[in-house]
Amino acid sequence: MAIDPQNALLTVRAGLAQLSTLIVSYSFSAIGAVILLVVGYIIAGLAERSIFAGLGHIHGFDATLRHFFSKIVRYAILILVTIMVLGQFGVQTASIIAAIGAIGLAIGLALQGTLQNIAAGVMLLALRPFRIGESVEVGSIAGSIEEIGLFATKLRSADRVYILAPNSTLWNQPVRNFSRNGVRRSDIALNIGSWNDIDRAQKTLLAIAAAERRLKREPGPIAFVATWGESSVSIALCYWTSSADFFATQTDLTKHAKQEFDSEDISIPLPPPEAPQPEARRQ
Repeated sequence: MAIDPQNALLTVRAGLAQLSTLIVSYSFSAIGAVILLVVGYIIAGLAERSIFAGLGHIHGFDATLRHFFSKIVRYAILILVTIMVLGQFGVQTASIIAAIGAIGLAIGLALQGTLQNIAAGVMLLALRPFRIGESVEVGSIAGSIEEIGLFATKLRSADRVYILAPNSTLWNQPVRNFSRNGVRRSDIALNIGSWNDIDRAQKTLLAIAAAERRLKREPGPIAFVATWGESSVSIALCYWTSSADFFATQTDLTKHAKQEFDSEDISIPLPPPEAPQPEARRQ
């Protein structure tokens, strides 16, 4: 069958016309998409910096939370711009949003524990049950706070051991903050023989406390009989000091109390002698 040259030419011309129409149409869409991407990128950067700077004016707002919220705003704008760009090329945005939602749900289920740590980190940074440098005890975890992150918190124990605790663990348990109130109460107790003068022992402890400058005067120190037995009496000194001086004051007062008791001839009861052990039978 012979091909009509005239019909073939018309068909080619029609195809070229449609192609040129598509090129022009998609060229405008591509140009619009590029402009939208550039403008969206600029707006996302401006919004991130504005949120970060705005939250910085809030007194006590943590820097980690400032970064976190500003980054969320930035990525949210970029995702919205990407969806709008795809819509320029005729892609169904409803299906994209549904796919993003499904992907987010799957990621959330897979990273459930991690998301709990992030939520706990946000709450710890917002409510501030502890701050960097404070000494805390949370369950079996105890130490000084070095860094509070969105996923975990870094601590340093009293014996200089590095501790990395998940935020969900710290958030779900009661927190004992030894530094927050600035002062702490402490007790030292020494056993003396029951034949000693109890009033004299109490006055000796109060004199030691009066000479110690690191002790608080309000409330003042108190000396009292803590416990007593057949041959010994436990004399205790209760006092208040700053959190920073807690351990040093406790050890110094215990040492001074023993030295003063020795100088005042306040004797400490000796342990009872051990009963003689029977000789082992010879085999």
